Amino acid sequence: MNKHKLVFLLLLISAIVSCNGTGNTKLPILGRQEYKEVNGKIDTIFHTIPDFSFVDQDSMSVTKATFEGKIYVADFFFGTCPTICPVMKQQMLRVYNEFKDNPNFAILSHTIDPDHDTVAYLKDYSVRLGVADNNTWHFVTGDKDEIYEIGSAAGYMVPVGEDEDAPGGYIHSGAFILVDQDKRIRGFYDGTKSLDVSALINDIPKLMAEYE
Repeated sequence: MNKHKLVFLLLLISAIVSCNGTGNTKLPILGRQEYKEVNGKIDTIFHTIPDFSFVDQDSMSVTKATFEGKIYVADFFFGTCPTICPVMKQQMLRVYNEFKDNPNFAILSHTIDPDHDTVAYLKDYSVRLGVADNNTWHFVTGDKDEIYEIGSAAGYMVPVGEDEDAPGGYIHSGAFILVDQDKRIRGFYDGTKSLDVSALINDIPKLMAEYE
């Protein structure tokens, strides 16, 4: 097992243990935790997605502010991917079709090949996929180093990057990452597996209910 698969497996195990160990229906909060004393009480500081700035398929700026008051699902892909990306996008379409009319939900797909996947390419890609509502599903491009950084342990905690030995020249996780309104990671789901995506579809209303 390579190190990228091992990291993803450990994150999935962490999510399962957290869900089964709490005894309640709330989704776990994943990632690093820090503890800080405030007024004599210990507060837990959870890992959150850092600031970012990308451009979507309609040349619109996409930042953390774009997702204010929303929960969203993030993933990473590239347009010429010969392996898992087509499967992932068909599975993400299931999520999109289920929640596209909910104003408190969004999807954020990052290309990891911005040299090829230009704004114009992403627009065509989204149209061919059947995505008409760019307010719900953002396909974003930007600076390659910034994309890789947001995918790293500092951000979504999944492997992304160039790899000459990988099919298509890039390696990336097949994970769909569920992020809450406070920009905390609440779940990892294998975007190549229908059962995992069904679990994601079931978990999204649970997470939304936390903010009602």
